[in-house]
Amino acid sequence: MDMEERRKSKRTSLLSRLLVKRLDKSAQEEIGVEVMNVSKTGIGFSCDELLDMGAVYEAYLTIWTKEVIHAFIEIVRIEKNMDTYEYGGLFIGMPEVDLQRIEVYNTVADAEKNMQK
Repeated sequence: MDMEERRKSKRTSLLSRLLVKRLDKSAQEEIGVEVMNVSKTGIGFSCDELLDMGAVYEAYLTIWTKEVIHAFIEIVRIEKNMDTYEYGGLFIGMPEVDLQRIEVYNTVADAEKNMQK
């Protein structure tokens, strides 16, 4: 049985690292994660740490141009997968210029995939 697609924006894989820190805690522990996919509305990533559902984390996303996008991510999905956790997060209040950078990346990635076929 296929899960119904609920994403509002097309997601593309992005080889990157993401450092996150929880906003409502005094400690600013940084957690490294592996980004699996990214869209204009959100991000999918995995890490060894258990993050909290509904919590908002400050994040620094390194994109393909080596630029760093500062973002806030609300955790909306958590799945335990072997030794790691997989997360779905929504971007909160991301500036339009950063959303456009992600959209440009998705367009370039699609073009590269089509050229390889």
